[in-house]
Amino acid sequence: MALASPYSRPEPKIGPSLGHNALKPDGSPNDPDRAEIGPTDLAFAEWAELGITAPNLPRMREFRLKRITDQLSARDLGGVLLFDPLNIRYATDSSNMQLWTAHNPARAAFVGVDGHVVLWDFHGSTHLTTHLPLINEVRGGAGFFYFVAGDAEERKAEKFAAQIAELLQRSGGTGARLAVDKIEPHGLVALQALGIQPASGQAVLEHARSIKSVDDLNAMRCAIATCEISMAAMEEAMEPGMAEVELWAILHAENIKRGGEWIETRILSSGPRTNPWMQEAGPRRMQAGELMAFDTDLIGPYGMCCDISRTWLVGDGQPDGEQKRLYQVAYEHIMTNMALLKPGLGFRELTERAHRLPAEFVAQRYGVLGHGVGLCDEFPSVHYPEDFIEGSFDYEFEPGMCFCVEAYIGAEGGKEGVKLEQQLLITETGYEDLTRYPFDARLLS
Repeated sequence: MALASPYSRPEPKIGPSLGHNALKPDGSPNDPDRAEIGPTDLAFAEWAELGITAPNLPRMREFRLKRITDQLSARDLGGVLLFDPLNIRYATDSSNMQLWTAHNPARAAFVGVDGHVVLWDFHGSTHLTTHLPLINEVRGGAGFFYFVAGDAEERKAEKFAAQIAELLQRSGGTGARLAVDKIEPHGLVALQALGIQPASGQAVLEHARSIKSVDDLNAMRCAIATCEISMAAMEEAMEPGMAEVELWAILHAENIKRGGEWIETRILSSGPRTNPWMQEAGPRRMQAGELMAFDTDLIGPYGMCCDISRTWLVGDGQPDGEQKRLYQVAYEHIMTNMALLKPGLGFRELTERAHRLPAEFVAQRYGVLGHGVGLCDEFPSVHYPEDFIEGSFDYEFEPGMCFCVEAYIGAEGGKEGVKLEQQLLITETGYEDLTRYPFDARLLS
């Protein structure tokens, strides 16, 4: 199927090799034997063809560290202890088995208010961070979860907590407060036994991550380009008779071969499986004339999230009136809400002023009107009026925030449903749509 899109797989004008330059366009070493992960030559070539600038990685890392220390200072905290692998990635730009460590907390990082950074990495992994000068120390032994510690959980947690107490004293002085994002129960008990009362590390990092630098944005533009090139490969390959999982596998493969990292979900469905939403890709074979909908939830190059949703008509025919109606309600919903976005707009105000769903679609509304995005779905979550929590997000949009606006439109008991989502940047005067992938013209007409 031909695509009217700048992301329909451009032919790179430069070859597959970057030559013998000492550095790649993002400032990383041009060394194929390095331990550092990153984009492939194919990705750099495609970005150059599209006129997209790669981030300056050393400068991006310095900006992120300062965002954290500024948050610590503003909240009167001596430091933050991190176990969430995405928070560790933001603080250090180090990556090691991200999905595995998401459920096996073997890695941790401490960031002091003075900018001192200590990383506890997995056994035998110190070589993975030699390219990161902002990490002052690399240690081991952060894991005190049952799989690695067994019945010695408490003893290992106590040893680790003693290290944290020492670092906190060094960074913030006597009586310094510590923020913690996520921790095993024995670790929390051990910290409290030393007189440390943890504050919310997740709040510290969510607010730090909410404002993007020019390099964060360049990294995101690179990742979105890779995502949309991968989506184009999906749409080109989609045909009646193809299994949902076969189509979904294309997005994974195209992302990974460009240096992308993983995909957080596998939400893709077709025909009757598009209603209700949230069904994951399965063996069902798509049929001509029905809808296929998906949410990328893709973690691309540089670990940046690309959260884009599309619904396509399978085959070369024309949609029926109900399919077009569902699609056009979803399109009107996200476009109306996008038009409201600007700096100074309160999150609550967006809830109050947002497009109102027709009554038949309220019961199966999506979980949020929109949400922040960076290394993953991030602060804030902006809810529908029916789900609003008083006092939960009393903040405003600021320039430099990235935000996804989305909609699911499907009636209870309906035949099909439509999912659409755009990824945006809040600017000084309004917003910039970072998503370039076209909507299905047959469903919009």
